[in-house]
Amino acid sequence: MRQHYPVQVRWVHFPLHPETPPEGRALADLFAGRNIEPMRARMRALMQEAGLPYGERTHTYNSRLAQELGKWADTQPGGEAIHDLLYRAYFVDAVNIGDIGELVRIAGDAGLETTTARRVLEHREFRSQVDADWQRSRAAGITGVPTFYSNELVVVGCQPYEVLERFVKHLMSEL
Repeated sequence: MRQHYPVQVRWVHFPLHPETPPEGRALADLFAGRNIEPMRARMRALMQEAGLPYGERTHTYNSRLAQELGKWADTQPGGEAIHDLLYRAYFVDAVNIGDIGELVRIAGDAGLETTTARRVLEHREFRSQVDADWQRSRAAGITGVPTFYSNELVVVGCQPYEVLERFVKHLMSEL
């Protein structure tokens, strides 16, 4: 999208299953009593349509520390790369993105300074910024991820490129 339109992305984090324990939670337990196979098939199809890789994860992990790492990475030169790596770790490789060691490794893969990344995570240096994001998300009525939001307009969920393109074109026509 950024290749074709003057889009600036600003990540605002959202509390998706914040009650998830550090070791993660089986998807079967999270969605107890529901058949998760149709949900998986839908996600797989959406990701395939979007040209994104998608693995066969069996667990969900608490993303709070990953969000704090992402918030810090956004302050670093080249830090935007962390978001794609966190996506891959979680949705493709089924990595526990609530584990500090894994997050430090991912930060290193993004070319970020790992000693600083560890300190930022251990001292929770970006806790208040993520808290503010969570409040902003709730105030905007966001209930799922990803959500694309601008000028009180919202597009929720993994959408085909054409939907996002219409969203951007509409926003541009309002300028």
